[in-house]
Amino acid sequence: MGGESKTNLKRLFLLGALCVLCGSPAWGRSWRIADFHDTIRLSQDGSALVEERITAVFNGRFQGIYRDIPIDYPGPYGDNYSLFLRVQAVTDDAGSALKYEARRKGPYESLKIYIPDAEDATRSVTIRYTVPNAVRYFSGYDEFYWNVTGNDWPVPIDHASAIISFPPAAAGSLRAQAFAGTYGSREQEAGSNVDGAVATFETTNPLAMRGGLTIDVYIPRGILQQPSGLTRIGWFLRANTILFLPGFALLVMFTMWWFKGKDPNPGMSVAPMYEPPAGLSPAETGTLLTDSVEPRDVTATVVDLAVRGFLKIEEIDDKHLLWSNKDYVFHLLKEKNDWTGLRPYERVMLKNIFGGEQTIRMSELKNQFYVAVPVIKQDILAALRAKDMYSVDPEAAGGYVVAAAIGIGLPFVLLQGFHVVDFFQSVPMAAVGLGLAALIVILFGRQMTAKSMLGVRTRVKILGFQEFMKRVDADRLKQMPPDTFEKYLPYAMALGVEHRWALAFKDILREPPQWYVGPVYPGMFWNPLLFTNHMHTMATDLHSVMVTAPRASSAGSGFSGGFSGGGGFSGGGFGGGGGGAF
Repeated sequence: MGGESKTNLKRLFLLGALCVLCGSPAWGRSWRIADFHDTIRLSQDGSALVEERITAVFNGRFQGIYRDIPIDYPGPYGDNYSLFLRVQAVTDDAGSALKYEARRKGPYESLKIYIPDAEDATRSVTIRYTVPNAVRYFSGYDEFYWNVTGNDWPVPIDHASAIISFPPAAAGSLRAQAFAGTYGSREQEAGSNVDGAVATFETTNPLAMRGGLTIDVYIPRGILQQPSGLTRIGWFLRANTILFLPGFALLVMFTMWWFKGKDPNPGMSVAPMYEPPAGLSPAETGTLLTDSVEPRDVTATVVDLAVRGFLKIEEIDDKHLLWSNKDYVFHLLKEKNDWTGLRPYERVMLKNIFGGEQTIRMSELKNQFYVAVPVIKQDILAALRAKDMYSVDPEAAGGYVVAAAIGIGLPFVLLQGFHVVDFFQSVPMAAVGLGLAALIVILFGRQMTAKSMLGVRTRVKILGFQEFMKRVDADRLKQMPPDTFEKYLPYAMALGVEHRWALAFKDILREPPQWYVGPVYPGMFWNPLLFTNHMHTMATDLHSVMVTAPRASSAGSGFSGGFSGGGGFSGGGFGGGGGGAF
């Protein structure tokens, strides 16, 4: 008996609690829109002044309402089209100003409107705003196509209507229609009427939740004044703000280039020079001309070392049963103790070619020499820096470009992150804006290297020497020392004019250089042009060998013959790769 009493008490307690909850304001309040009315005045320039009166019936206690007005729409070409809506006032039914908060919420202008005494009462709110670009212009007509109520209200709307006033010139030429219902509905449960230059619209039945009233007015051409092309461009850019990014990138990069990356005026013109600038090696000459260490600058250094007597190059043909392949043998002629006077990158070159050996085949450098290439490039640039050829060298220029890219992107990231502007309303426009900005950064980045006054004047001399090598005549060469061809051949290779240089000597030279040994073919005489072709082939093969790095294999184990060790090596196995810094 005691158990049944306890059970009944629990049931009574739960029933009482349920009644209390059902009777509380949180459970018992509701609201709806009794009337939604727009008064719109369309000016001749196509701008619209909208007065939107919303009459709401509140059952229970409320603080106010939200009004979300769409301002961003998909454009016809994948772009974004924005209504530049500006709220002028929010008032009650007596015309007194109401407190409201406006903020951007995605594609909406969101208003949070506070309504005093919104408890078991009917209250009206009037929102007054302007839209400068509410009219759509087509080839044969203009159109005012307007969603009066919106289709996202979570409550029904008892009645909706609109009155639109057009310029007097529109009288007698307007056509109108209206649609009512949920989004996408073509039901015309609304009446429309045109009287002179005024069009009126009114629903014939209440609108269910998520239902809305949309009106459409046909306007003949010539009544409204279309905005100018400049105005339309301004609207387009305001609606697709990501397109300001390329302009900002151009401003930042041009400013940085003007103050940091612009070469000074050398104050001299290009004139033929009969020798390279004093103190510059072939690699330094080629690098200063292009502001980057090219493969031909590195391979020309090998030929230059041979010309200067540090090594000999021997060309051989390895014959097999059905084919033969060409290779080169490098012979070291001077020991390390005799390398005094060599530049750092020349020492690195010899050390990594021979590695303690006196003779080595070029093919044996494959998968080994690649580790020296970055060091050689850095040393060549360091040599030019030491000679004060740059105010901003190629490596420092990379740092400036990174800093500029951060400076360009950071304001846009912050504006997007704090929801001040949405730069991604249109994905195609975002792709265009980001792509153009990246292209501008890359193009200016290539020009960010700046030479000193000495550097630009030296470059003019290099161009003069290059011009001489391209246009030299036999009479001039006959007056020059006998070793001119081989002495300047590495420079010709670094400057990309070795074939023109050799062509000028084809009727002058008959003996090969002492530092080169080639295959002997019966009945053939040594020819500088043919020899230079061989040097070009060697340089191409040498570059391929120098940059070839080993690839890790998925087969095999790091433990040869079980766990006894001996099969592993640094770089083996899966993974690997590398990176760099600038």
